[in-house]
Amino acid sequence: MDYRFSERMANLSGSATREILKLIQKGGIISFAGGLPANDMLPMDELRAVVGDILADANALKSLMQYGTTEGITSVREAMINYIKEDFGITGIGLDELIVVSGGQQGIDLAFRAFLDKGDAVLVENPTYLAALQIITSYQAKAYGVRATENGLDIKDLEDKIKQYNPKMLYVVPTFSNPTGNTYSAGNRQAIAEITAKYGVMVVEDDPYAKLRFKGAQVPPIKTFDKAGNVIYITSFSKIVSPGIRVALAAGNKEVIRKMVVCKQGQDLHTSSLSQVIAGEMLTRGIVKAHVKKVLPIYKKKQELMIECLDKYMPDCYTHTDPEGGLFIWGEFMGSKIDTKAVLSGAIESCGAAYVQGTEFFAGGGGQNTIRFNFSNPSGENIEKGIKALGAYFKAKV
Repeated sequence: MDYRFSERMANLSGSATREILKLIQKGGIISFAGGLPANDMLPMDELRAVVGDILADANALKSLMQYGTTEGITSVREAMINYIKEDFGITGIGLDELIVVSGGQQGIDLAFRAFLDKGDAVLVENPTYLAALQIITSYQAKAYGVRATENGLDIKDLEDKIKQYNPKMLYVVPTFSNPTGNTYSAGNRQAIAEITAKYGVMVVEDDPYAKLRFKGAQVPPIKTFDKAGNVIYITSFSKIVSPGIRVALAAGNKEVIRKMVVCKQGQDLHTSSLSQVIAGEMLTRGIVKAHVKKVLPIYKKKQELMIECLDKYMPDCYTHTDPEGGLFIWGEFMGSKIDTKAVLSGAIESCGAAYVQGTEFFAGGGGQNTIRFNFSNPSGENIEKGIKALGAYFKAKV
């Protein structure tokens, strides 16, 4: 059979992290690759209690088993509006300005789907979340990287690239950025809001990690500086509750959200009603807040251990970020010819440990000597074991 795939599939490859996860499924491999919460940190007892109460109400359960509205269950959206107001300082959001989505990644996809045409330009921090680059490519648009520091985007470079490429959108992960772990300052966020509004550029603010802060002060989202209605704010329950329930929210101008609703109708009609109610109950019962408080010191300890091991075992040419929170540490082999993609399969085979090669996160190529590690999922023992083995492996490659 000669399969005539769509033109948009021509340059589209699979997610690097999904492919790596396939490699390590055989077991016995220490994974620093995915952005997974630790299995023993999932709120199992709380989930059982919430689901038990939901299942016990037969009349309510019947309604959950039927089709629902695409925007999401009203009571759940109300809980989410209150959540982003109290926890993130995002005020003035009405029911028609928020949609419940099936994971943060669907929110990103719907935002891009609503705006992008073939050939459109999208600006991204370089490096940025690899799945966002994949989604941009799927709509036959082009991603262009904006320079960044540990405090945010280079505002001059942002404005220069807006003038050069006339982008429709800017995609950013401003708090504990994936992959670097860096956080934009409040001043940088305000400048982003003002410049994008000036030039009519939509901003997709992806904020799945903000509650996972170990040190430093909380920084207000870009959305709080939005005066033009050009910022779409997305936050998820995947990293702070469970990725398996696939619940997140997107908030923005009601005209924008309406377009995202129409796009979602063509994808999955609505997010699972049962999952929505689980997330809503966890919010209203205070379970989310209590769970975050419980996991923070544990993730902080894991991050500190990984940094200690990286400093102890990696080659002298290796440098890394020291994030104030999130799930990742970003590293670079300075002045080295190490290609982290080329040596990945060898690392898995000889060290029994996996990571994500940095090349996957760059728009336009680059980053051959960069690497991303996740510290939340592996145990402390495996962090030490895996980083020690990888350190010896890379020292032999320098």
